[in-house]
Amino acid sequence: METASVVDLVREAMWITVLVSAPLLLVALVIGVAVGVIQAATSINETTLSFIPKLIGVGVAIIVFGNWQLTVLNDYIHRVFEKIPGLFL
Repeated sequence: METASVVDLVREAMWITVLVSAPLLLVALVIGVAVGVIQAATSINETTLSFIPKLIGVGVAIIVFGNWQLTVLNDYIHRVFEKIPGLFL
């Protein structure tokens, strides 16, 4: 396998990692900021208060985006496995 092919596979793997993780991370970020603003406005300094809303939000995001995430990962794995026979030529 040529170096360019390996670099392309790694680049694509990194891009797919960003695509698949972005929805969950963005949901957690938005909920964390919202809870932080509410905590700052009400002077509630409980560190565990943002955990439950983030957990619920990420759970809902997994339900909403999970099928798409698995499809993207499945397509990438199929492309990688299709390239395996040509590795040692």
